[in-house]
Amino acid sequence: MKITKAGSVILILFFAVLRSNAGYSPSSLDSSTHDLINDSIVVSITNGKTSLTPEVPLHPSMTNFVDDYAEINDELFEKIKLNKSNYFKTIDKIFLQYSIPVELKYLAVIESHLKTNAVSRVGAVGVWQFMPATAKTLGLKITSRYDERQHLWKSSVAAAKYLRDLHAYFGDWLLVIAAYNSGPLHVINAIKKSGSTSFWKIQYLLPKETRNHVKRFIATHYYFEGCGSLVTVGKAESEKYLRELEEFNAKDNSDKDEDTTDPNALSQWVAIINNEKDIKLILKK
Repeated sequence: MKITKAGSVILILFFAVLRSNAGYSPSSLDSSTHDLINDSIVVSITNGKTSLTPEVPLHPSMTNFVDDYAEINDELFEKIKLNKSNYFKTIDKIFLQYSIPVELKYLAVIESHLKTNAVSRVGAVGVWQFMPATAKTLGLKITSRYDERQHLWKSSVAAAKYLRDLHAYFGDWLLVIAAYNSGPLHVINAIKKSGSTSFWKIQYLLPKETRNHVKRFIATHYYFEGCGSLVTVGKAESEKYLRELEEFNAKDNSDKDEDTTDPNALSQWVAIINNEKDIKLILKK
């Protein structure tokens, strides 16, 4: 394979990084992504050229919370990764059918630690912690002998419907998560009192448990994904990010049209830059 001058420089950098990281392996990414939460930049290396991809921003007030939450729950979350991967796959399949962002599966992690037999002190049951009235409204059957809140597939379908309906009303995933925890009325009242639809501006008008529930979701998302997504920001931040991403893609495509370098040169590598002295290259999945 012919490698361009630019590709050669990056290749040298790659081997230097391997040596400095004691043989860092691309396969280790999943277990270490939560260490790359803050101040990181994703660099795509395509056709021998690099480009900085915009990242979904983390709210400034959440930096320490995300770090601390990851440290406190590291053992629990690693067990969930090891033992509950099939649960995640089931929820992903259902959420895709209902056009729900699959990252919302992490709501079940903070609701119940993905335990189908979980029961709260107020009577919420199952992976999604539905109260009896909400469960019945969503079509789940509850009898003295059988409780469909404990059925992973059926309860996840109910959760997808509920999240879909909440988003149709609020149009903001952070508000949806808040409403899922406290009920829509608390969120509606907080919006009316504050005159704002930003979670960060109404948070102290919500119950403390609800406020922390949203923050725990964001921190859990960052632990499992290593970054944010459109469900970890409010509507305004989401729209701003999508505009930035559109501008970036337009510029990136324009640059590619003008590029004459070898199309195969290191096109499968992505560099993660955590700071100026820490550069890791991984193989794209």
